Amino acid sequence: MTKINDIETAKRTIDKEIEALRMMENGLNGSLSEALDVLEKVEDRVIVTGMGKSGHIARKIAATFASTGTPAFFVHPGEASHGDLGMITEKDAVIAISNGGESKELSDILVYCKRYGIPLISITKNPNSSLGRAGDILLSLPDDGEACPLGLAPTSSTTATLVLGDILAVCLLERKGFTKLDFNRRHPGGKLGAMLQKVSDLMHKGDEMPLVHEDTSMQEVLLVMSSKMLGCVGIINAAGELIGIITDGDLRRWMSPNIMQQTAREIMTQNPKSISPDALASEALGIMNSTGKGITQLFAVVDKKPVGLIHIHDCLRTGVA
Repeated sequence: MTKINDIETAKRTIDKEIEALRMMENGLNGSLSEALDVLEKVEDRVIVTGMGKSGHIARKIAATFASTGTPAFFVHPGEASHGDLGMITEKDAVIAISNGGESKELSDILVYCKRYGIPLISITKNPNSSLGRAGDILLSLPDDGEACPLGLAPTSSTTATLVLGDILAVCLLERKGFTKLDFNRRHPGGKLGAMLQKVSDLMHKGDEMPLVHEDTSMQEVLLVMSSKMLGCVGIINAAGELIGIITDGDLRRWMSPNIMQQTAREIMTQNPKSISPDALASEALGIMNSTGKGITQLFAVVDKKPVGLIHIHDCLRTGVA
């Protein structure tokens, strides 16, 4: 028996799937924009359906839509025939997926869409199939075989379908002006949620902020710094604007027998770096790390007035790194 070279097989598989994607890329046409016009105008939800491997891809496409500003969910075609058709309304649009276009399980959904005038977008490699003919809009998959050497296991076809779903999601995201803040609202958990937290989500505010007036004695400054335990004190002027900062490092640099007779204004570092409370916490961490001076805290300001303080430990504790 000839020994199989796994690396060669892997590369051949990759090349075959890339070939399918290139073929799909070259075949893109006005139908894509037509489909996006329909999906963008959906009043309720986008229903994505498919059977077998197409169903697995359909679930992922629906999840990607939902997380990027287009309400969507997956309906199993088998369950649809036993009551779940009621989940599809006239304000929805349906994306039905079948590589060959003849999945019999989809037939009831196709008939239902036609009966109630629900927009149907077909994704298949066969435009003359039942699914291809039934769709109001056809998005074609490349008809270039599978990466599977037997030509049977869905491989290239499912990759192409997955990428086509990503294309639709990304195009809709851009059309709708979907932002990082919108994304954050849909991803509150896990590492991704942590990276999308805003400064205002983590900052110390109100009485937690270490603030003193510029004429405050250093004796009082030390008391405030010790009680707030954030390693710094913000210095404000009569208008309440942040004009300086005193950190633990500043104290070490200025340490002398007469430091207690000086005022905050005499010791402070002027014009400290600051950030907006609406900025991402990851941006605050980037500022702290980019200075090269060991900054570990930033005041959040609005109209030059401090509204909060974010510490590097707050970022690390919540996974913003």
